[in-house]
Amino acid sequence: MPVGFRAKDMTRVQDSPPSFLVRHEFLIRRLHSLSGLVPVGAFMCVHLLVNASVLESPAAFQKNVYQIHSLGSLLPVVEWVFIFIPILFHAIIGVVIVMGGIPNTGNYPYAANRRYTLQRVTGMIAFVFIAIHVFHMHGWIHQDTWLEKVVRPLGGAEFHPYSAASSAGLALQSYVMVAIYLIGVLACVFHLANGIWTMGITWGVWISPKAQKRASNVCAIFGLLLAIVGVGALFGMRADGAGERLIEARQVEDKMYEHKLESGELKPNEHKRGGGEVTKSEETSQVSVE
Repeated sequence: MPVGFRAKDMTRVQDSPPSFLVRHEFLIRRLHSLSGLVPVGAFMCVHLLVNASVLESPAAFQKNVYQIHSLGSLLPVVEWVFIFIPILFHAIIGVVIVMGGIPNTGNYPYAANRRYTLQRVTGMIAFVFIAIHVFHMHGWIHQDTWLEKVVRPLGGAEFHPYSAASSAGLALQSYVMVAIYLIGVLACVFHLANGIWTMGITWGVWISPKAQKRASNVCAIFGLLLAIVGVGALFGMRADGAGERLIEARQVEDKMYEHKLESGELKPNEHKRGGGEVTKSEETSQVSVE
């Protein structure tokens, strides 16, 4: 009976047509690996470098944010076409791959197999973190009722682009949020750096063991440098959200905002400025300093 059941089951499996994903596995896997590098990976590098400009000064960071928002009405289009849709594609296909793959570190405890598992674990962490990050800083959807009734009561949409350093710094004062961002940033960095290595193997760029070893070293150095940039940006922003640094950041942002208004480059926008929320946080910080 068991043998007959297995044979009947095998016949049923063989008779069933392959799914769309199975039929196009070769193409989908390569598009998945490519999207992880361009545009998702490229965007992450630029995003972390822009954020790290806060280490130079709040003015440098604010200048970069103004340049991004100079796209105006094109900005949401650019964000969806080149950032959110590729991230969703990469994440969804990644989940499908994870659900179909079995970690094998228990049977084959080699470094490459551990990297296989870490790649998938960090991918899942990165996906959850990105969702939290976008909600925390931007609220997912820029719709007034959604932001006021749902997002802000839950502590989201904390970032205000015309008060970039101070609003980001205030949003990162919680130790819980710092821990989430630290884990999330490091997971994203590892996933990208290790993903570049695996992508090179998938695309046949480095095939021999010697070439793979060299590529592994280069990717490790790249990952380490990017991690330093990301962690530096995180704690640099946090430092600008308290005490004298917060006051200085707000003064710089006020001057830059007023200059933009006077020159006609900007129209008054209290939503992007942050209104009274940041001012109240600043007052609290000033009292604590005194």
